[in-house]
Amino acid sequence: MKTVHPTRPEPKCKTGEVLLSIQGLAVSYGGIKALKGIDLEVKRGEIVAMIGANGAGKSTTLKTVVRLLPASGGSIHYDGQNLAQKSVEETVEAGISLVPEGRAIFGGLTVKENLELGAFNHKNKAFMAETVEDVVGLFPRLGERMKQEAGTLSGGEQQMLAIGRALMARPAMLLLDEPSLGIAPKLVQQIFEAVARVAASGTTILLVEQNTRLALRYAKRAYVLRTGEIAMSGPSAELAANEEIQRAYLGG
Repeated sequence: MKTVHPTRPEPKCKTGEVLLSIQGLAVSYGGIKALKGIDLEVKRGEIVAMIGANGAGKSTTLKTVVRLLPASGGSIHYDGQNLAQKSVEETVEAGISLVPEGRAIFGGLTVKENLELGAFNHKNKAFMAETVEDVVGLFPRLGERMKQEAGTLSGGEQQMLAIGRALMARPAMLLLDEPSLGIAPKLVQQIFEAVARVAASGTTILLVEQNTRLALRYAKRAYVLRTGEIAMSGPSAELAANEEIQRAYLGG
């Protein structure tokens, strides 16, 4: 899946350089500190995973990056741009797309209509058609169901649609929140193989995933969040071999 967008410039940083930089990020819900000053970076071209128990702050991090939640402290920079100064729409236009937990598809609309909503800022019909074709190349099941209402799809097919819709914006960076949640194992494998192909084509990916074993298999590096703080980080292979990680998340 090519990341070239007709109106959005490619990121200035080169592959292997830091694309997303989070420093001292703090987020509070009322009196609850959901994030307590985390530092995290993602280099262009990487798949980076965030793992940890429910409530650790993983989804909060993604939502704060795309400005769905306000930060109470710290900074978020994407390709040298301060995201704190941008709206949700401007963040998408900068090149970041989020696939939210629970998918949030429009069940009463068709598969095709859902995909087209993901490209609401496209003016070029030929470009939109080409992007739909690329999405169907990743997820052939969607091509077979273009006129079907999205609410009638299986959970795995809905997740494919949610990812496809996000890819319609041709993001340089894709944020994935729990893509395996509630999905049959066979379809989970297909989805992650497609995500790997997206990454191989040049899209940078920050992944939140409950299936720690799967996340560490596909990600190059990972961060372990615990009650709003980074408890551990490093190459995925090293974390997978860590006895504490094995006991807590891998059933070791």
